[in-house]
Amino acid sequence: MLDFLKKMTEWVLQKEEELAKDCRLPMEELEKQIEVVKEKKAKLEEECQKNIQELERLLGRLESIKNIEIIKCKKEA
Repeated sequence: MLDFLKKMTEWVLQKEEELAKDCRLPMEELEKQIEVVKEKKAKLEEECQKNIQELERLLGRLESIKNIEIIKCKKEA
């Protein structure tokens, strides 16, 4: 499905590029599309940053647990 959407998006962009070459693409329409994509990009970047922060938190906890286990095992050995 994602591949289909990518192909459709590419096709639409190609048609818009052809219209732009013939000076038939309304600038307002293009500006709206640019703004929509910028907003989606910003939202995705924010979501990715939150996910990265959560993964960093999980890694920190796992490293801490690992260090506890190492220290405990050295004392018992």
